[in-house]
Amino acid sequence: MTDARQIFDRRLLWRRRNRAAAAADQHDFLLASVANDLMERLAIVRRQFAVALNLGAHHGLLGERLRSLPGVETVIHLEPVAELVRQCPGLRVQADEEALPFRSQSLDLVASALALQLVNDLPGTLLQIRHALKPDGLLLAALLGGDTLFELRTALLLAEEEVEGGVSPRVAPFADVRDLGALLPRAGFALPVADAYSITVTYPDPLALMRELRAVGVANALRARARKPLRRQTLARALELYSERYALPNGRVPATFEIVTLTGWAPHQNQQQPLRPGSAKMRLAEALNTHERSAIGRATD
Repeated sequence: MTDARQIFDRRLLWRRRNRAAAAADQHDFLLASVANDLMERLAIVRRQFAVALNLGAHHGLLGERLRSLPGVETVIHLEPVAELVRQCPGLRVQADEEALPFRSQSLDLVASALALQLVNDLPGTLLQIRHALKPDGLLLAALLGGDTLFELRTALLLAEEEVEGGVSPRVAPFADVRDLGALLPRAGFALPVADAYSITVTYPDPLALMRELRAVGVANALRARARKPLRRQTLARALELYSERYALPNGRVPATFEIVTLTGWAPHQNQQQPLRPGSAKMRLAEALNTHERSAIGRATD
């Protein structure tokens, strides 16, 4: 029986990414954009991070940028795909993101760009990260969110329903920002924050987008995927629907990538703590310069 929690066929994903690894730096524009955003966020954090982990390192792009941060002395790249690990400079570990090989309280910073959305046990992975971080250590991770590739997902579903009379999962169902944010306190992180933004990339046509996804090795790796190839008629109709619904005035088509960024700290006694209920020194009505009214209605005769 297949474990329902196993959404992704991780070994299939690794094989595909292994084959695509030689050209990784030719298709890393999205990774580079996300890495830039993470570096901007880290630049305003005035902390020393002696040991930093680039989790789900790809070919080492984010890790190389982490090395430029003041206060970062050691960067470790962790990546499960052999051919990508070989491209990472410096210290590197080939390991699964879901089975971290680090002792408790050994890391100051864990940064991750576009990797954790493809793990099957994200709550468990976040818990392992929290245990590996030193007290007051930081997790900063960017994942693909639920609106990612909604154009492609819609076109494929509509085409398959129209041509074949049924649908099968073709694009990964990524979680939304609220669900992802709720995982941080569950894993024991303090001061949890989750936010989202979108990056829109345009392509000459929908087929060019599909080729790009295949080139980076992240084409459909769902365990519940149909084992037979998409029928030519269904594919043609999906391409038509994509262009009909989403094409821009210049003929190009957009593809949306929602980026959810998770920030959390390993608990430490010196961190800012929330006030206890009832301990406020001022009423909310006073702060807002308004009148306070009882929420209980007065009985009438």
